[in-house]
Amino acid sequence: MTSALWPVQEAVYAKVTADGPFMALVTGLFDEVPEPVAHPYVTFGTTTEVVDDAHNQRGLAVNLVLHIWSKYRGFSEAAEILAALDLVLDRKPLAVAGYRDVSIAHQQHQQLRDPDPDIRHINVAYRVWLTKE
Repeated sequence: MTSALWPVQEAVYAKVTADGPFMALVTGLFDEVPEPVAHPYVTFGTTTEVVDDAHNQRGLAVNLVLHIWSKYRGFSEAAEILAALDLVLDRKPLAVAGYRDVSIAHQQHQQLRDPDPDIRHINVAYRVWLTKE
């Protein structure tokens, strides 16, 4: 079976970057962060995939981690970005090329203090379930 990792990343990128209210909060969503870039921004993190077949249907479950980076003192800005990201992605339709019956849900998130004391970081994990067309 063909991997869904890249199609899922493309679908998430398209959906998030097309959302005006979300994009008004950040400088971008990046796979590779350009230099220089102003905070706050969001990056793609670790993505994993497992087979999730059902009867005679080929299915996959993709675990996608996004990272929110902020220089605001405290976690309030990053938390606001997380809430806005959930409005775009959590339990919303997601069109992934080559797949049907796609659903996405927020699984967990974690606030982290970066070694750089000026940076706040939240990583958020989403799970995407898909059936191969």
